[in-house]
Amino acid sequence: MYRTHTCGELRPLHVGQTVTLAGWVHRQRDHGGITFLDLRDRYGIVQVVADPSRPEVHAAQEARAEWVLGVTGVVRRRPAGAENPHLATGEIEIEATRVEVLNPAKPLPFLINKDEETEEAVRLKYRYLDLRRERMQRNIILRHKVVKFIRDYLSERGFIEIETPMLFKTTPEGARDYLVPSRLQPGMFYALPQSPQQLKQLLMVAGFDRYFQIARCLRDEDLRGDRQPEFTQLDLEMSFVERDDVLDMVEGLFTAMVKQLLPHKRLLASPWPRLTYRQAVERFGTDKPDLRFGMELYTLNDIFAQTDFMVFQNVLKSGGVIKCIVAPGCADYTRKEVDDLTTFCKEQGAKGLATLALTAEGVKGTAQKFIKPQEEQAIQSLTGAQTGDLVLFIADSAAVANKTLSALRLLFRDRLKLADPNLLAFAWVVDFPMFEYNEEEKKWDAAHHPFTMPKMEDLPKFETDPSQILSDAYDMVLNGYETASGSIRIHRPDIQQKVFQLLGLKDEEIQAKFGHMIEAFQYGAPPHGGMAPGIDRLVMIFADEPNIREVIAFPKNQAGRDLMADAPSPASEKQLNELHIRLDLKKTD
Repeated sequence: MYRTHTCGELRPLHVGQTVTLAGWVHRQRDHGGITFLDLRDRYGIVQVVADPSRPEVHAAQEARAEWVLGVTGVVRRRPAGAENPHLATGEIEIEATRVEVLNPAKPLPFLINKDEETEEAVRLKYRYLDLRRERMQRNIILRHKVVKFIRDYLSERGFIEIETPMLFKTTPEGARDYLVPSRLQPGMFYALPQSPQQLKQLLMVAGFDRYFQIARCLRDEDLRGDRQPEFTQLDLEMSFVERDDVLDMVEGLFTAMVKQLLPHKRLLASPWPRLTYRQAVERFGTDKPDLRFGMELYTLNDIFAQTDFMVFQNVLKSGGVIKCIVAPGCADYTRKEVDDLTTFCKEQGAKGLATLALTAEGVKGTAQKFIKPQEEQAIQSLTGAQTGDLVLFIADSAAVANKTLSALRLLFRDRLKLADPNLLAFAWVVDFPMFEYNEEEKKWDAAHHPFTMPKMEDLPKFETDPSQILSDAYDMVLNGYETASGSIRIHRPDIQQKVFQLLGLKDEEIQAKFGHMIEAFQYGAPPHGGMAPGIDRLVMIFADEPNIREVIAFPKNQAGRDLMADAPSPASEKQLNELHIRLDLKKTD
């Protein structure tokens, strides 16, 4: 028997018992001829004391960090004053009677017993070592608890977990597919699922009115800190529901989860706030606002309707907007600091930045000489800006102004520490546009995905003005991240056909790519809807991590590579021949 107990469970009530433990050497110390070992497993750390006069414990002296040991000994209380209040086992120690080396370890590429900064490439290459660290184990265990809570909560409410295929049909759903060549059908390809979108809708047609799945999804798209080529989502679908039925179910799930799994966190509000897409963009410049702090955006077009400032005049004449935010307590920013902010704004696409500093000595800033006293008073009245604050203006198209001020808002959030890290600001964003016009290709694209139900009252606008059609889509946002998207789905074949046609698909193309969906809807499809919260992103926020790689056991790096296994890697000539594939590796510009 390798162990009778784990390293983290022993307490004073075990004093006098002979126990057998197994784990890794967290630290080894020699004190006056006595060897002290901190033995670690995923349950905790316990101190082992080995007396070198006993030959059965000599292995303790040669053991080094991360060696795997088996230890037998007697539990005893630590001497008075030697207790460790930072350890759950800190009142006791093990007096070793036998120490056995189960496996030695080479010198480590980085320390495991200290949470020191280590180059990410090294951590990913030796991920199996990185995962031994307390922080990483805590993250992975939290992820397990989140998934288990989801399964229990939904199962208790009549949901059925159903797996869907990883090999499916390639269809345009917004991102680039990962293709899998078929050996048995030469020249044909499967696609790995971007999501189980079509399949979960077909499960509703099949009569499973409450479905969920902890689904693996794969998208061949550019990576960033909160995105991986493969990710995990809670896929959820319900029949005979309207929007609020879905929102209430998911809101109840995560409200209960926070209460049970994250008692140190607080919800901003319950019930969660609801914003329309238009309200979110107008007030925060983005459809995924961080509601933990203020610094909202203000539109100043009316205040500057009679401005003499030529730059503002030209923006208003061209149909643009003048918007601002107020940075609290930043009126004393130096010229260099303002220049740095201007550079930041230009990087977001803005032409420039104007500022108004409300100081005790009077109004200063780059816009001071262009703004009339009555305009300044109107700005202060609208925004609530006070002495000591810095007002920052962007005059540009609405899209550029919103994007730039949203980025500035987050910059000041982090710089001024405006957001409480233990506050969870869940919110719903609803009433998204149904379509976006693609200027490059001169066609309409689905803003969400092509299976989203338009608002029924907007159906006549298909023939008149598609830009004004709203969808029955909704997003769950949390602390500045989009953490879930969902919608009421199209269940009528005539509406689905109309959407595909507006997206520019020919009838034969619709039949080839989506014929199975159109046909299924002709066999009594129920009204249905759902959503897909992202597990990785949510756990990242819950764990206060800056990157989803910290909550995924074996992630890819920013270039989509697995540094540990060195993947992707070349295929052999034999494999390529079996798949009828010939490589053309010519460099492309």
